[in-house]
Amino acid sequence: MIDAKYPLTGASDHGVSLAIYMDDPDGNGVELYWDRPKEEWPVDENGGLQMVTEPLDLKELVRLAETSPNLP
Repeated sequence: MIDAKYPLTGASDHGVSLAIYMDDPDGNGVELYWDRPKEEWPVDENGGLQMVTEPLDLKELVRLAETSPNLP
């Protein structure tokens, strides 16, 4: 995606997942996402799920991808 300079329409951290948004060549919205491990999901003091919509740090995401031993 970076090498192709494909335009993104958004990028969000939802607490439980990270999401990147773009449009395909026909203009259809596409979401690519990665779920965090369940034990990392944000919960309140009663154990209720606390989803958020925060900006995704794309530079940090790329750094993690480049240093992850689990990626091919």
